[in-house]
Amino acid sequence: MMSAGRERPMFRNILVPVDFTLKNEAALTAAIDLVKGSSDAKVTLLHVIETIEHVEFDEMADFYRSLETRSAAKLYGMEERLKQAGISVYHEIVYGKRAETIVAYAEERAVDLIVLSSHKVDRDHPALGIGTLSYRVAIVARCPVLLVK
Repeated sequence: MMSAGRERPMFRNILVPVDFTLKNEAALTAAIDLVKGSSDAKVTLLHVIETIEHVEFDEMADFYRSLETRSAAKLYGMEERLKQAGISVYHEIVYGKRAETIVAYAEERAVDLIVLSSHKVDRDHPALGIGTLSYRVAIVARCPVLLVK
């Protein structure tokens, strides 16, 4: 039984893919707003390091390790912001093609919602947005996707 005034959140397992650009700020803020005050919701910050096609992973291992180290430092900073808001938060770094990896990660971990930063679409040329990461994730994901602009 729930206490008065404390509703169970609609989304309890939220995934926020990040690429460390300024537009991630809107997605982080939306995720905080969605779960703030909930004791049973969690947010996972996911960063995908895109692998180079047709090049063996081992050939680029030092380069990838360097990217992973820098990414982890940035993720810890983002994670701290959510922790200060009282939110249960985790982060993970994975390798692969960004859109496909985000969708697979969400499916494998039974994510309830993906909160993803997006760009504003040019109303005169809306088809230009079709190839974007946010569009590709939103079309293929099996869970709801919140695109934040």
